[in-house]
Amino acid sequence: MGYEFQVVVDCSDPHTQADWWAEALGWEVEPQDEGFIRSMVEQGHATEGETTTHRGKLVWKVGGAIRHSDRPRVLFQLVPEAKTVKNRLHLDIRVGDEKRAAEVERLIGMGAKVLHEGRQGPFTWVTMADPEGNEFCVA
Repeated sequence: MGYEFQVVVDCSDPHTQADWWAEALGWEVEPQDEGFIRSMVEQGHATEGETTTHRGKLVWKVGGAIRHSDRPRVLFQLVPEAKTVKNRLHLDIRVGDEKRAAEVERLIGMGAKVLHEGRQGPFTWVTMADPEGNEFCVA
């Protein structure tokens, strides 16, 4: 029996990161239910401090997620510490050789930074960092 999983990215601004990655990947930000959140606060199961407003909507402060059809969900989770070392896990955006340069330029325009270019045999990629410094590759 196999299990489902989601990928979790630690960050300091989960909702902005979810927005950025949804645009980068062409996915959608998973909506949060404002009514449910309000009811949890009203019933004492949560506090106002556990919520925030993002783009004019009430959301859980601790995280935001993105999704796309049957692919694994990506959750961006609030953590107190800043990123200090290289990621031990990263995402690869696979666009193909013919689209890589244009995609890298598009992502730079969105606030990503190029870290270096890599090659192994016939395979090439560009390692980049998102606005919070999380590494990813465009291949």
